[in-house]
Amino acid sequence: MNKDFLLKITNELYRLTLLFPKKEPLRYKIREVADEVLADFVSNKNTPKEKLEILDGYFEVAKNQNWIKPEDILNLQEKYCKLKEDLKNFFETETPKIERKIEFPQIAPVQISSSVGNRISINSMNERQEKILEVLREKGRAQVWEIKQIFPQVSKRTLRRDFESLFKRGIIERIGERNNTFYRLEG
Repeated sequence: MNKDFLLKITNELYRLTLLFPKKEPLRYKIREVADEVLADFVSNKNTPKEKLEILDGYFEVAKNQNWIKPEDILNLQEKYCKLKEDLKNFFETETPKIERKIEFPQIAPVQISSSVGNRISINSMNERQEKILEVLREKGRAQVWEIKQIFPQVSKRTLRRDFESLFKRGIIERIGERNNTFYRLEG
């Protein structure tokens, strides 16, 4: 069983659920179960098949909501299905839990975002970025000046950094240049 694979699909799940509506309970339930699967593996517990089946059920519900492309959810669902098979094989063929050794990869350093004061963020979006995605979902596309109207206390430069961060993560795409630059959700 490859821990890096588990970390990768958990990160992918988090990025994908960022596109769910902000207060949607399913967004947090999916993350909670994925966190439990990861924690169980790290603590040498045999990840219950039930948790992965619950996660699979949540994926089925999310597919029908039209928040994101169904193929994106299907892709992630297939990876968790592969994980279920890998875990089954891992726990059937490995030596007893006491003798198993798990190597922990280095954790990425914590990033402090100066545009949000002293709040610490670990590869997550701030509230402004979530609001930007919400506006893009509603309007289809937007320019920095339009978002500036929503956040009059925030400079255009800071908003451009937010857009750039979302762009670099592949969540949004940039269209045009200079004063004719628009942003929309990737896809």
